[in-house]
Amino acid sequence: MRGLEEKDMANLQGRIALVTGASQGIGRACALELARAGATVALAARNEAKLAEVVAEIEAAVKHNGSGQAAAFALDVASQDSIKSVAKAVLERFGKVEILVNNAGITRDGLMMAMKRADWDDVLETNLTGAFLLTQALLRPMLKNRWGRIINISSVVGRTGQAGQVNYAASKAGMIGLTRSMAREVASRGITVNAVAPGYIETPMTAVLDEKQRAAMMAQIPLGRAGSDLEIAKAVAFLASDAAGYITGHVLDVNGGMFMGG
Repeated sequence: MRGLEEKDMANLQGRIALVTGASQGIGRACALELARAGATVALAARNEAKLAEVVAEIEAAVKHNGSGQAAAFALDVASQDSIKSVAKAVLERFGKVEILVNNAGITRDGLMMAMKRADWDDVLETNLTGAFLLTQALLRPMLKNRWGRIINISSVVGRTGQAGQVNYAASKAGMIGLTRSMAREVASRGITVNAVAPGYIETPMTAVLDEKQRAAMMAQIPLGRAGSDLEIAKAVAFLASDAAGYITGHVLDVNGGMFMGG
């Protein structure tokens, strides 16, 4: 125990990480935080211009302490071909991925009775199937090296449900089932699999809410405020660290008390 206590809890020096949906919001914050902790970070998303900006931001943030490098990869997690291509490119570039943050996600909100099949399929394909396929494509080196951290970004609505979001809530609840099942499969190889379930976080995805929706959301939060993407990133960095080595199959709720459950 003494050795663990003496370590920097956020020390990820020399680790290789991949973050999806890294061009903005929570993904961007996670990529920055992992790089600050010393990891080399592969950033993946569809928007190459925004990815390049985040890479430059990381390089500027870490240049003084000599830790953390970054590289961008254009990825569409709704495309199996894109997933295979990017996984291959990342492994060729870095040799392995030790920390995988499955964050990429979309919404296509609407009441269930009127929801189009395409809106259901697109959300499940991107948010859930994409995470499954990318993890599958990157898992072998983790198994071989007997060390890994897989962190899936779920949502409070995957815990509680949400009217108008049956597709999104189903995808995020599915992430929790994926997390717990996979955690049981890979634990013997020193790989942990956990989920972080954000509540109401100020991101581009939540910026579309009007004032009435925003006020209704705040009324459900005991802490009385929205969370920040940095607060999610700090939780992710903790789960990626050696300090969280005995935590697996867990859902870490970061929601200001919006949902309190087991």
